[in-house]
Amino acid sequence: MARKSGIHINPANRGKFTASAKPGESTQAHASRVLNNPNASTKEKQRANFARNARKWRKTGRKGRHSRRSSR
Repeated sequence: MARKSGIHINPANRGKFTASAKPGESTQAHASRVLNNPNASTKEKQRANFARNARKWRKTGRKGRHSRRSSR
């Protein structure tokens, strides 16, 4: 049986943080801008922090930054 994630996002809230970014701005750049903005709402800061943490949850694809060490 496949293991299920403990994170469940309400479908009505999916993509709200990404949609609030400026056109052409990455999600991570938007998260940094929101977290450094003292006037950002609490909800927006929560979404930015979630996006920053979720970046580390890769299931497939690229490996970690130390996956290919040089053989020096």
